[in-house]
Amino acid sequence: MPARLKVLSPDELVSADAASDTKALVKHYLAVLEQRAPGKSVEVRVPPFAAVQVVPGVRHTRGTPPAVVETDAETWLAVATGRTSWHEAVDSGKVVASGERTDLSAYLPLT
Repeated sequence: MPARLKVLSPDELVSADAASDTKALVKHYLAVLEQRAPGKSVEVRVPPFAAVQVVPGVRHTRGTPPAVVETDAETWLAVATGRTSWHEAVDSGKVVASGERTDLSAYLPLT
């Protein structure tokens, strides 16, 4: 796991408040996704906080990845915690997913 991502302890998760710890929570749930869906075929981006490559398949190494998922922090935290389903977020346009293997519903929620 890249050093920039960190799985938080249960105590750190409980004490995290949404306003000041959005960055930490986004990185936490991306790190959890990376553990649950190891691979390099899909790049999940939550700008401006972090991006991670996940899901087994063809490894991406240079240029624009063939499979990209992008969303904002609020939506990422909602799908990661199960407050919103993956399909609801995609259907509403809050998640943009293009390319093969970008349906992350099998891995979500992460809690």
